[in-house]
Amino acid sequence: MPGPADDAGAAGYRPLLFSIAYGMTGSVGDAEDIVQDAFLGLTRARQAGTVVADQKAYLTTAVTRLGINYLSSARVRRETYVGDWLPEPVVVPAGGPSVGPAGAGPGPAEHAELADSLSMAFLVLLEALSPVERAVFMLREVFGYSYPEIARATGKTEVNCRQIFTRARQRIAAGGQGRDLVPAPARRAEGEELARRFFEAAAGGDMDALLGLLAPDVVAHGDGGGKAQALGRPVAGRQRVARLLSGLFRRGYAIGASLRLAWVNGQPGAVLYDAEGRVIAVAGLDIADGQIQAIHSVVNPDKLGHLGPVSDVARRPTQD
Repeated sequence: MPGPADDAGAAGYRPLLFSIAYGMTGSVGDAEDIVQDAFLGLTRARQAGTVVADQKAYLTTAVTRLGINYLSSARVRRETYVGDWLPEPVVVPAGGPSVGPAGAGPGPAEHAELADSLSMAFLVLLEALSPVERAVFMLREVFGYSYPEIARATGKTEVNCRQIFTRARQRIAAGGQGRDLVPAPARRAEGEELARRFFEAAAGGDMDALLGLLAPDVVAHGDGGGKAQALGRPVAGRQRVARLLSGLFRRGYAIGASLRLAWVNGQPGAVLYDAEGRVIAVAGLDIADGQIQAIHSVVNPDKLGHLGPVSDVARRPTQD
């Protein structure tokens, strides 16, 4: 929803601001709240008589510092999170046909502009950084801000920002094991076709086709947050992942589940629905060298509500 300051021409910065906030938090709802708070701050500053010559710089600084504060307070929650932590997925319909029984697809994504920059794997790697490191690295690497701009946004010196970025890049490179975590737009058509073949093979139980699409060291990650049935720990290896997927799809279709292809954080993926059209899970695929390197599946109902009604078929029973 536009903020009070949007009528002054600042509304055009909303996609960028959301992207920065989402990259900092990994949460769609919290990112929207941060952007709204930044616009409210701009409005209050104007009402107090402050002349804001550069609205983009003002709002970027506000969003960045609010994001740093958010991460500082969220660190304890992340450390006690049950199972793998994955970001809330940002989903854009792929426009292709449903796989399996017909099901409704997700509605238009409000924040599609960020998609190619912030894959799930990339955001998971950012979790290893401190809040300030994350802000500096993301502003520089993803959004191309200059060091003077980053220094203003974070309140650090330009020299310090350079040092922080170098240190953060080394940690990210080590964690990423050399993989390209930001998908190239030119590969989108190829990626969508590979995803379609992958989900069709999984849905049909075609193990040979499935094995041929998975990298030898493929890893499957699941985020249930302790509230939904998900992987207790990552599953690695082509054979183990293929058997896991075959079993999951067999059980899913037995209850009338359907799957629709989508783009998840800028990468090929799909949304799984129950028989009533409610969201069960979202899965994103990391693709490189023509094979699927990793699968990230979000089942935690708290992270799916922004996509529509959430199914209860995967929920864990509550403890009295």
